[in-house]
Amino acid sequence: MEGPNPASGSEEEMVERAGRTFWGYLGCELIRRDARETVVELDVEERHMNLIGMMHGGVHTALLDSAMGLAAMAARPDEDVVTSSLNIHFTAPALAGRVRATATVVHMSGRMVTAEGRLYTADGKLSSMATASFRVIERKS
Repeated sequence: MEGPNPASGSEEEMVERAGRTFWGYLGCELIRRDARETVVELDVEERHMNLIGMMHGGVHTALLDSAMGLAAMAARPDEDVVTSSLNIHFTAPALAGRVRATATVVHMSGRMVTAEGRLYTADGKLSSMATASFRVIERKS
């Protein structure tokens, strides 16, 4: 990604820039991002469903990747990070309604950040969980 780190600047500026990307297309909403945890929510609509009426696995994955990526960016605010691997487990279906993704950084090394994320249904049931590694890359100017 070229230009300034999307995690830099104000939270409002970051959300405004993100709204023009895949994040905005999905309909993600940043609830909270701090040094400890990132929380993202999504109102699950028909367009997010698979053919049997559950939230599509790709939406689970995109939402968790986004939340974990924001957590990784918060941990390395002066650098850029990109997903290098992601592993996901689906534990229960998510149906229409609001879902919440939480993400935390669990490990950092020189050029890598490892995060974990969990996606919960509106009634608090764990729907999926993931881990991801993010590569710290050279900032493009």
